[in-house]
Amino acid sequence: MTAPDPSTVLRLDDISVADAAALLAGYDLVLEQVPAGAPIPGSYWGDPEAGIIGSTVYVRGDTPVHSMLHEACHLIVLPPERRAQVHTDATDSVPEEDATCYLQIVLAGQLPGVGSERLMADMDAWGYTYRLGSTKAWFEQDADDARQWLAERGLLPA
Repeated sequence: MTAPDPSTVLRLDDISVADAAALLAGYDLVLEQVPAGAPIPGSYWGDPEAGIIGSTVYVRGDTPVHSMLHEACHLIVLPPERRAQVHTDATDSVPEEDATCYLQIVLAGQLPGVGSERLMADMDAWGYTYRLGSTKAWFEQDADDARQWLAERGLLPA
């Protein structure tokens, strides 16, 4: 089996930024694109990874879509009073991290030109790791706790 290639993941430049901004706006988030080569504010992992400060998700054209969705979902799972305090690092909670990963896959299905299947492949290519060996296996077979956590808070889209 060939190792996944992180250079093949979808980037913001590959999709409609307007569609991504509209998706995030539905959760009271702002998507702010910074110029090519500029540092990304609030990026935990460093460029080109997305950054978060308050209710804003910062990206560049070379930011992976999975990163934009992941950081946005960190904000979505937080109550508004915690969201307002976020700068770069949203949580150290394992249940919130799992819920974030699950929700980013679900929301990818609502983003034209992306889809859940592609996002899961990109997550694997980028280096997300799960005990069942792939993002898809985790999502389909081992994410009941994350799904339940989101459902209890009314965070799963209809």
